[in-house]
Amino acid sequence: METRKLGNNLEVSAIGLGCMGMSFAYDPIPDRKEMISLIHSAYEAGERFFDTAEVYGPYTNEELLGEALAPFRSKVVIATKFGFKIVEGKQAGLDSRPEHIRKVVEESLKRLRTDYIDLLYQHRVDPNVPIEDVAGTVKDLIQEGKVKHFGLSEAGVKTIRRAHDIQPVTALQSEYSLWWRHPEQELIPVLDELGIGFVPYSPLGRGYLTGSLNAGTTFGKGDFRNFLPRFTPEALAANQAIVDLLQSIANEKEATPAQIALAWLLAQNSRIAPIPGTTKLHRLKENLKAADIQLTAEDLAKINEASARISLTKDRYPEELERTTGI
Repeated sequence: METRKLGNNLEVSAIGLGCMGMSFAYDPIPDRKEMISLIHSAYEAGERFFDTAEVYGPYTNEELLGEALAPFRSKVVIATKFGFKIVEGKQAGLDSRPEHIRKVVEESLKRLRTDYIDLLYQHRVDPNVPIEDVAGTVKDLIQEGKVKHFGLSEAGVKTIRRAHDIQPVTALQSEYSLWWRHPEQELIPVLDELGIGFVPYSPLGRGYLTGSLNAGTTFGKGDFRNFLPRFTPEALAANQAIVDLLQSIANEKEATPAQIALAWLLAQNSRIAPIPGTTKLHRLKENLKAADIQLTAEDLAKINEASARISLTKDRYPEELERTTGI
């Protein structure tokens, strides 16, 4: 598979694998052995970029990834995250104090069965801890060899600049897709200016851009989409126009809506490496084929013009969660 460079020198596969859904957030949680097999299939197909976090589970996702990637650890890039306080197995606010970062890293290293983390993100900006202290702590961890690269997730441009001054930021992870183009306003120009890579999560709109969801779709009891404004039946119906647009382009390219959504992201910038998640082998193969689709300037113009005429409804997160992003 084509590779891309994040920051100055972190080489990753053009499409990575978001592993969160293998043990967290969606319902039902799939079989662990099947997920290990899926991760092996991803590696065999050329994926070399795998994303997890301590809070996914909590902890079980890192354990899963550590076991699955152990046979070829030196040949892959593992990204994980710190930044949440976890009490009795549940998120309990933010915590990016230096001593907490160090504790999380030591525990993540054990779960991931490795002595270094390729890319360590602050999962969410902690307003109670100066970003300079966070960046300085990760800088020390890099000097100690426990971390290779520093990343931020859902950070705003001021935070990115301040952090970058202390320790160069290799990548920003934030939501970005044809369903959520907010990063184009301020984030992407700053990332381009500073030479920071961009790792879009939810590049398929948590499944919506695949065309497999509609107003009649119901989710399992433990599926977090039940709590997201854009997944109410009314919003799913109102936003159908963006899926119809992707389907029309897909028909022309003999592709699927998901492949066009991913190909569109890849065409935006050579420093973009999306991380679609899946728990199904056929979806994994479908996503990877998106790297072979070439969208022309005419295709991109058509998509942009058509999407500009579509008014998407509802926020992506409830208000209390949205407040923790873009700081």
